[in-house]
Amino acid sequence: MMNTRYGVSKPTEDDIRKGGFSTPWDAPMIPPFPFAFRNAEVMSVYWRTDPDAMAFLLPPPLEPVGDVVCAHIYKMNDTDWLGPYCEANVMIAARLGDRIGAYSPYLVLSSDIGVAHGREVHGQPKKLGTPELTCRGDLMVGTVERNGIDVLTGTLPYKQRRIADDGLAPYFDFTTNLNLKAVDHIDGQPAIRQLTSRKLSDVQVHEAWIGPCTVELRPNAQLPVFRLPVLEPLQGVYWRADFTLVQGEVIHDYLAEGA
Repeated sequence: MMNTRYGVSKPTEDDIRKGGFSTPWDAPMIPPFPFAFRNAEVMSVYWRTDPDAMAFLLPPPLEPVGDVVCAHIYKMNDTDWLGPYCEANVMIAARLGDRIGAYSPYLVLSSDIGVAHGREVHGQPKKLGTPELTCRGDLMVGTVERNGIDVLTGTLPYKQRRIADDGLAPYFDFTTNLNLKAVDHIDGQPAIRQLTSRKLSDVQVHEAWIGPCTVELRPNAQLPVFRLPVLEPLQGVYWRADFTLVQGEVIHDYLAEGA
């Protein structure tokens, strides 16, 4: 007989052992896969930086590819579980053997659920902050604030040149996201030390526009994006899409035998 009170069921030991389980069990925080994002607006700005700075931020055995940084500033208008929120993801192209993806050294969200999910499941280095994407007349403005400091400000002309879906990533393919997942046991011993990989699913792009961008960085010791200095602003892309977040994979286990 099911043990149910207050409209929820008490978990069994088997329930607790299963993937997708989250606490508090009667009001779980972490959404199970898959969950969907609808009508997400994204401004992606690119700039050329110091390749040595990229290499410094990459955990070995990842190696840098090229010298371009991308920062996505998302306005998530309708997301399962999380609701509306904003996010910013700084990415650099990286290689693990023959596998190429985009590593995230910095991620900022306005959602506590998104921060917890990103850190606990994907291993993303998410922190709370206030990313924002706004239109100011004929200019799109993306800002990333933490600790009262606008750490990153990007601008892009408003919808001047439409592009096809295959032009969303003009400098490197960011669709495969690479992350460093680090979790300890309660006694301080390492439980998880992994490089993880994931891709979005069911991506449907509604519109995409490209143009020249600007990028300004301000120092912040808790969100040090300034360590990827802007040597040359490149192009930016505004795009609006639906997509689904699904399970990823472990591509390198630091604690595995022989790793």
